[in-house]
Amino acid sequence: MTRQRLQKLIAAAGLCSRRRAEDLLRQHRVKVNGQLASIGDQADLDEDEVEVDGRPLHQAPQPRILLLNKPPGVICSCHDPQQRRTVLDLVPADLRSGLHPIGRLDAESRGALLLSNHGELTLKLTHPRYNHRKTYRVMVAGLPAARDLKQWRRGVELDGKVTRPAEVTLLEGTTRSSMLEVTLQEGRNRQIRRIALSLGHRVLDLQRIAIEDLKLGSLAEGCWRELSKQEWADLIKHPGSPVINKT
Repeated sequence: MTRQRLQKLIAAAGLCSRRRAEDLLRQHRVKVNGQLASIGDQADLDEDEVEVDGRPLHQAPQPRILLLNKPPGVICSCHDPQQRRTVLDLVPADLRSGLHPIGRLDAESRGALLLSNHGELTLKLTHPRYNHRKTYRVMVAGLPAARDLKQWRRGVELDGKVTRPAEVTLLEGTTRSSMLEVTLQEGRNRQIRRIALSLGHRVLDLQRIAIEDLKLGSLAEGCWRELSKQEWADLIKHPGSPVINKT
């Protein structure tokens, strides 16, 4: 094994993200051969002893990515100070080591979420250059007007910046409630809920049904399956295809 930057080694070992590893280095919580390390330092795990918070850092585990069908009320976090149920609680204890969510879903939202034990995979799957398409089924109160759906497709201003074009299709609707299918290539905080509300329609239910071509299919809510190497390799290898703005 060649020498690599410590933050890369820590992330690859599945301990945390590379950014979080940089924080650990700034906080003087990393040692190499007994000496405090700094950002920019390198090591070779075949030759050097690296410790994080006094615990030895081992070679990266076998990469693993799980597709989870997250139920509502479950937190997208590894730990919750309020003792709420987290996505890791849905995975057997012997598989949890190093796992962390890739991206997020609101607590009240449900559907497709990826979990990984590999920091480098997480970095690649969340990097903006990939622009992975995420598809949602969204039930809203009322019946959105055609002009509002057209505006949503073109982009809506949130926090002073217009959202990217989106695919928004009205699947069925009545004056009481409507079902939409929405495909995005970005994930701002509570984006779908905020846009729908700005157009006058409160979200009643939100389910992510696909990430690129990776679909939930028959995976039951609260259950998970491990992706094959080919499935997650395809997500990393091919940047997301552009969303077509169907006006």
